[in-house]
Amino acid sequence: MYHSLAAIQADLKLANTSCEALVKNYLANIDNKKHLNAFVEVWADEALQAAKIVDAKIKINTAGKLAGAVIGIKDVLCYRNHKVTSASKILEGFESLYTATSVQRLLDEDAIIIGRLNCDEFAMGSSNENSFYGNVLNDLDNTKVPGGSSGGSAVAVQADLCLATLATDTGGSIRQPASFCGIVGVKPTYGRISRYGLIAYASSFDQIGVFTKSVADVGLILQIMSGADKNDSTCSQKQVENYLENISNCDVSKLKIAYLPSTIESAGLDTEIKNRTLEILEQLKAQGATVESAAFDKLDYLVPTYYVLTTAEASSNLARFDGVRYGFRSPNATDLESVYKKTRSEGFGKEVKRRIMLGTFVLSEGFYDAYYTKAQKVRRVVTNEMNTLFENYDFIVCPTTPTTAFGFGDKKDPIAMYLNDIYTVLANIAGIPGISLPLGKHSNGMPFGFQIMSKKFSEEQLFSFSNWCMNNFSSN
Repeated sequence: MYHSLAAIQADLKLANTSCEALVKNYLANIDNKKHLNAFVEVWADEALQAAKIVDAKIKINTAGKLAGAVIGIKDVLCYRNHKVTSASKILEGFESLYTATSVQRLLDEDAIIIGRLNCDEFAMGSSNENSFYGNVLNDLDNTKVPGGSSGGSAVAVQADLCLATLATDTGGSIRQPASFCGIVGVKPTYGRISRYGLIAYASSFDQIGVFTKSVADVGLILQIMSGADKNDSTCSQKQVENYLENISNCDVSKLKIAYLPSTIESAGLDTEIKNRTLEILEQLKAQGATVESAAFDKLDYLVPTYYVLTTAEASSNLARFDGVRYGFRSPNATDLESVYKKTRSEGFGKEVKRRIMLGTFVLSEGFYDAYYTKAQKVRRVVTNEMNTLFENYDFIVCPTTPTTAFGFGDKKDPIAMYLNDIYTVLANIAGIPGISLPLGKHSNGMPFGFQIMSKKFSEEQLFSFSNWCMNNFSSN
């Protein structure tokens, strides 16, 4: 099975394979590994038809940059005339009337969309245990979670069910599953990719990103999706760099890299992950890089700040799902008030209801200033500190997750589950890009990630350094 688009396109050029053959191979894999529950819907006939069209384009040299790329999309991204449900009962049977900008830009470059992928309901979760469609299983150990919320997207790449997948990252929902599944996962700068056509969880945090096994593929797919969009006023007008131009030209000896001691010394960090992180830092020093500790004393404030702000936004965003306009409506309702109450009570899962209630609480009179306003102030302080650090350093590194993938049902306490995001929420709070690379393997047989963050809109440099790290430190 192919692990990079470059290898696929080389064989396509030599006629050693075809897009149709690739799709058939992936469909067979999906069928063989359907127990993983990664896909909630596979568009087999449509993907095969698209493959034939791309094959015809290849023969006359008119194919796009993503010819041969078979891609799955997380079940929060709209695709016209296709179902999208956010893995929730409340959107059961809903079909989108339009296509997300990110998806359309991939289609315009001849990507083949093979299906939609399981996730935590409304992207709320760190384990993919909150889906209306059931748990997604980690392909390396079916007793372990794949991470969340983008568990299906991660496992689809991990298990070779497609080449790459689109997902979303609100507080680590790409990087954490990438760490648990041993693949590459990136969250770009906030505003780099249009959110038009993304079903919102927390609008000032959500960002669309990519899972692959190759940094070059991440760069190409991200570059194609990036750029201004008239349908999303929060999308940056800043010109998109060529992420692949210098991807193989990283001079590590010229880099200044910071690590945050508070992340390394955290009591909850697994010893083997800590040791591997320190080992990578020493190897970077040996290659001539400047590696220094950087003071950051806000680690304990990150998770509370994140959950106050995101639940507040979720409370507002999810108010539209009321049984009146679209999606599920409770059959037990008898009047307008009971339509609202029963539809939302029966349509939303436990975790989503928990976050809506928490968000409504922090926005309520008497608590708004105590929680929401204070969290916004902390966010500004954290963002300013990150911006200051990036005046002196090219990258900030730390572990992606404090542990390897845990077992289903291991984290029954919601707070314990939320703390699993302790290293990933920083990038979302500050709006900076972050990537998880599969650079570690635990004695328990499970992988774990090494996280690299850079200043806003510096994805080109991030991918160049990440590619160098994959070539020199890969644990695979």
